[in-house]
Amino acid sequence: MQAELIDIRNHLIQHAPFDDMPEELVNQLTASIEISYVRAGTQITETGQTSTHMYYVRSGAVEIFRRSGELYNRIGEGEIFGQFGLLMRGQVRFPARALEDSLLYRVQADTFHHLFENDENFADFVEIEDRSRLRSAVSRREKSNTLMTSRVSRLISRKTVSAPTTVRLQEAARIMTDNGVSALLLMDGEGDNERLAGIITDRDLRTRAVTEALPSETPVSEIMTEGLITIRVSSYIFEAMLTMLHNNVHHLPVMDGHEVRGVIALADIVRYESQSSLYLVSNIYHQQHVKGLKKISRDVRDSFVRMVNEDANSHMIGSAMAGIGRSFTQRLLELGEEKLGPPPVPYCFMALGSMARDEQLVVTDQDNAMILDNSFVPEEHDEYFLALAKFVSDGLAECGYTYCTGDIMATNPKWRQPLKVWRSYFTDWIENPKAESLLNSNIFFDLDGIHGRTEFAEELKSLVADKASNSQLFLTLMARNALNRTPPLGFFRTFVLEEDGKHQKTFNLKRRGTAPLSDLIRIHALACGSKAQNSFERLKSIGKTKLILEDDLSNLRDALEFISIVRIRHQALTLEAGGEPDNNVRPEDLSPFERSHLKDAFQVVSNAQKFLRFRYNTQATRHV
Repeated sequence: MQAELIDIRNHLIQHAPFDDMPEELVNQLTASIEISYVRAGTQITETGQTSTHMYYVRSGAVEIFRRSGELYNRIGEGEIFGQFGLLMRGQVRFPARALEDSLLYRVQADTFHHLFENDENFADFVEIEDRSRLRSAVSRREKSNTLMTSRVSRLISRKTVSAPTTVRLQEAARIMTDNGVSALLLMDGEGDNERLAGIITDRDLRTRAVTEALPSETPVSEIMTEGLITIRVSSYIFEAMLTMLHNNVHHLPVMDGHEVRGVIALADIVRYESQSSLYLVSNIYHQQHVKGLKKISRDVRDSFVRMVNEDANSHMIGSAMAGIGRSFTQRLLELGEEKLGPPPVPYCFMALGSMARDEQLVVTDQDNAMILDNSFVPEEHDEYFLALAKFVSDGLAECGYTYCTGDIMATNPKWRQPLKVWRSYFTDWIENPKAESLLNSNIFFDLDGIHGRTEFAEELKSLVADKASNSQLFLTLMARNALNRTPPLGFFRTFVLEEDGKHQKTFNLKRRGTAPLSDLIRIHALACGSKAQNSFERLKSIGKTKLILEDDLSNLRDALEFISIVRIRHQALTLEAGGEPDNNVRPEDLSPFERSHLKDAFQVVSNAQKFLRFRYNTQATRHV
């Protein structure tokens, strides 16, 4: 092959869809390429013309227009245009004009159709638009993971073992032994009126019955667990895994309406879940000292890397890592109470930020706070809670969760207050929005009660959902703040990189990607009165209100998933190479597939921010 053709071929195979094309077809394409040089301002194709070529931009920049004359897109090196005309009645669909002096490769119609008929990946790529390609990339990854595609019904291997709530302890133990099960479902009512009332496990028998020396004739209802966490029979295995991680439960009743279809246990999911995150969580609760927690914290990064290599999606990984972090915190609180004694008044320990959203990764610090009962008297009680907060914070630091540089921790007395003070905080932030309160809102409006009287946190969620949805000024100012972080996409769909400092020639996938998305999704969720915390769950809530069209919601989901998974993969690769993970990537370290689809995803973010600006009229108020 001539040197010029080798150069053309080598450039093509760096970019989608040619990077996955069979070698024989790439060689045929290369041999048929026509080279065209156009000056800036030159009209390349016009509406109504016969479409004769697909174009590939070797260098320069091209603007694509709608038939109305409205700008549709700007494309640069490695991108194609003109394919829709060849697919749609042979007429130019989107006229194109050179924005810069540009070198183009022209692919004749017969070559284009030959590739279309003989390469399924090429056909898929040219047949759908940017956002559809992003959806295809995300769904292809999801389908590669059995946790994402298998229903929990696959894990039900036996009939449900149950008994009435009136059964005695000794009889309950006999039923469990005879059937070889570790959990017994307890039912109320009869026939069609029978309902699940509770559950008892072999651990309950040991810790609540034997340890307390309860008589064998004690009704099992006295020690059963009520208010059960359940899962629908139509749910996926990954949803069951996340439910177990989030709620620290080892048995999940599987429901079909009011009917119990079975129970799945921790061991059932572990057979599918090779990343060992559930094992790690279980191991955390067996540790008796901070030293033991510190020792097993080394397994967190290994668990993260395994999940990435198993093609888990970002929701699964973020939830698993948040579940692990939540478990470390809960166990430290238990150990702290053992050391200091029972709390003098009830309290709730809150996780904030990425842990509360179930979007935590391996590069994270502490964000937490305490809600104390309204009977709290600082002079009498705060010495205890300060000591507990310090024990937990220091323990988390030992386990790799660094101290918050902004001091958003329960060790700060401002964030260790009675419920009535927290209610006044949130009310003031919403009703009197100022620069500091808007910053606090971004942090504290992602909250989750993880220990103690968690209903305190639920009360704050309800307050926020009610007040924020009714305050247009607050939403407007939150939206304006959210527009300060923009995606790193330049005028010609090139990446905008850091110009100086240690991260020179990189862009930050968190600060310029996932964070702007989380911010705008949070605002829409607040406007809808949603109490959801996870960004994907917030999108579901938003979808129910029709605030955003379903196509746009799908685009946001796909963009969040793709940017997140590129960020996750970057951190995993850094860990495997023995480095310290961060959020800064160099474009040359990304695959052509990642570069192409990241541009699509960042364009979605940019469009979503334009809608945010319009929807909340961010130009209307300027006093903050």
